[in-house]
Amino acid sequence: MSTATRAAAAGHAQRLGLALALLYVFLWASAFVPSKVLSTEGQPLWMLVIRFLLAGAVLIALARAAHRHFPTDARGWLELLLLGVLTNALNLGLTYISLGHLSSGMGAILASTNPLILALLAPRLLSEPLTKRKGLGLLLGFGGVVAIMIVRAGTGTARPQDVAINVLGVLAAVSSTILYKRIQSRHDVVAATAAQLTCAGLVLIPAAFLLEGSFRLVATPELMGSMAYLVLIVSVGASLLWFWLLTHGEASRVSAFYFLTPAFGLALGALLLGEHVTAHDLLGLAAIALGISLVQSG
Repeated sequence: MSTATRAAAAGHAQRLGLALALLYVFLWASAFVPSKVLSTEGQPLWMLVIRFLLAGAVLIALARAAHRHFPTDARGWLELLLLGVLTNALNLGLTYISLGHLSSGMGAILASTNPLILALLAPRLLSEPLTKRKGLGLLLGFGGVVAIMIVRAGTGTARPQDVAINVLGVLAAVSSTILYKRIQSRHDVVAATAAQLTCAGLVLIPAAFLLEGSFRLVATPELMGSMAYLVLIVSVGASLLWFWLLTHGEASRVSAFYFLTPAFGLALGALLLGEHVTAHDLLGLAAIALGISLVQSG
């Protein structure tokens, strides 16, 4: 293969990776609106149990049909159990609890702190270098997030207790990213995603009983539509896309796109839920966009 051909192939792969990363962040950010519906109209933890078990069943069927390989030893299943607890049970469980009072836009903003936390841990835990340019971009992106949070802190859409619960969920997500990067070579993406979603659903059942009592369902069109979207588009589609991106790129670079979560989250919250977007939000988002460009070029 000639040098020109290799360069063209590398350029195509980079553009494809960028497009898929943007698609993932859009899908992830779009989940905050239906998640807000489920957290306010239904029982948040029970809604997650149903979501994870349905998505896990869909992926298990796909994995079996495609002859994908599930773990054959206790260590492999323990890894996927831990991944499911961190990625879904803790991350989304805490997020759903916080969204009972937190606006969907603010939830999206807090989720975007993920790349900064990961970048601080990646050099030691994943041997991914933190260059000055990448560090500056991460700080700029985080500064944009903080600027938006400061303006919104006194609006009732960001109570300290709800923010704290949400941040714990973000820490669980960061931990899951680090774990996956360390174990990815031992697991098929489809089988691993199917197993960790199923494990997360099963693990959440006792917590749902304890905190919310017996399962009750009022099947409104909004609730059922939100559930269908979250199962098929987010838990199945976006989860597979996320783990594929992690398999093919540095965790810190891929995670930097989380800084775009507020842009999509605020826009969808304003469009679908009537949540207010201010000029301060737009300035913060501009800083976030510049920060991402620095991370990707660093």
